[in-house]
Amino acid sequence: MVLTRRNLIAAAAGAGASVGAGLGRAAAQSYGQRVAVTGDDGRPVANSILPGEITGQIPALRGVTYAGPREAQTTLYEFFDFNCPYCRKAAADVVALHESDPDLRVGLVNNPILSPQSAQAAKVMLAVQRKLGSAAAWTFYRTLLGKPGRIDGPGALTAAAALGIPQAEVEEIADSEEVRQALKSQMRMAADLGLYATPSYVLGNSGILGHPGANAMAKMIASTRRCDRLAC
Repeated sequence: MVLTRRNLIAAAAGAGASVGAGLGRAAAQSYGQRVAVTGDDGRPVANSILPGEITGQIPALRGVTYAGPREAQTTLYEFFDFNCPYCRKAAADVVALHESDPDLRVGLVNNPILSPQSAQAAKVMLAVQRKLGSAAAWTFYRTLLGKPGRIDGPGALTAAAALGIPQAEVEEIADSEEVRQALKSQMRMAADLGLYATPSYVLGNSGILGHPGANAMAKMIASTRRCDRLAC
């Protein structure tokens, strides 16, 4: 992956095309207060009931990074952008939830809608996931979102190299058609679900726009287990 301006623009253009493809379906998703829930800051959290026929396709997406047991009782999907300022706080909270809840499985889905640099970092993460698996990609996610400052292609490559993958190999995988298609399908899923904010989440058949905070998210997970709703 030669990190030139041309490639950065191409990555963004490809990502943008996949978002646009889903806008018609996304418009059908109504995000308001479908279930009355508040975030850790006391503000209402935008949420919606999502079509099961679409959420049921998420497990089949290529390149999703998972943390937690496959047989976990509950799966929380986070749709994120490496350069979303709220995603840094969200990443710390998602990691904490994963570590404190053995019955929770987390799925990380790339949705780099903010910049070409975000798309490059997403491609590198997908390359790490493809080469070393979800455990390494989870470490990559924690590392990049645990650092201050803008995240771009070179920074992502440095993080991948720290995991033991030669840079030339990461670049080759990140530039592959398989990674391009994986990123396109992940972004199309976000668009189909109307997840136009980052981070956003899918929990059961509920969509959540924005990060509600760790405590609020833990309550929503508990309620989903009890009654299949964000609040019982």
